[in-house]
Amino acid sequence: MSYEKFSADNAAMLLIDHQVGTMSWVHSISFDDMKMNALMLAQSARILKMPVVLTSSMEEYAQGPLLSELESILPAEFAARIKRFGIVNAMDDGNFAAAVKATGRKKLIIAGVTNDVCTVYPALSLVRDGFEVQVVADAGGSPTKMADDIALRRMERAGVTLTTTNQLIAELAGSWTTPEGEQLIQVLIPSLKA
Repeated sequence: MSYEKFSADNAAMLLIDHQVGTMSWVHSISFDDMKMNALMLAQSARILKMPVVLTSSMEEYAQGPLLSELESILPAEFAARIKRFGIVNAMDDGNFAAAVKATGRKKLIIAGVTNDVCTVYPALSLVRDGFEVQVVADAGGSPTKMADDIALRRMERAGVTLTTTNQLIAELAGSWTTPEGEQLIQVLIPSLKA
C-alpha cells in the first residue's frame, strides 16, 4: 500500500475527551506527559491552520471539563466543541460525525482519552468508512498498560497507523526551515528536554 504523507493541507485533527477527570484515570502514561503531548498537538494544528474537531463527554460528571489550555490555544474550536452525553463512540454522535465530515479531509489524526475506550471505537469506525487514520498513542492513554497495548494492537490490525506526538509533528512540518517549521520546532523543544 502506498503511503501519502499527512500534511496541513490534507489532514484534520480530532481531539477526543481530553478532560481532567478522564485523564486522571490513565495510568499507562503520566498525566503530565499525556497533557503536554495533547497540547503540543493543539499548538501544531493552530500553527498549521489545520481543521480541528474537539469533543467531550459528560463534562458535568466525573469526566470533568476539557483542559482549559485547549480554550486558549484553539478558542473557536473549543467554543464549537461537540458535547456528547454518554455516547462512547464519538462517531455514533451525529453532531461529531457531521463535524468530521465538514472538515472535508480523508486523512484524520486522532488523539483521545482513553485509548481503550474513547479512541479505539471512532478510529475503527473511520477506517471502516474509508478514512486514513493516524492515532497519536502518547497523547492519550488507558487505565492499565495491558488495556493500552490491546487497544493499540486492535487499531493497528484494523488499519490504523500508530504514531507519537513528536513523530507526527515532524511529519506535518516536513521541513524545520519553513516559517511553520520554525514555529513547530519551538513546540517540540520542551518535550525533548522533558
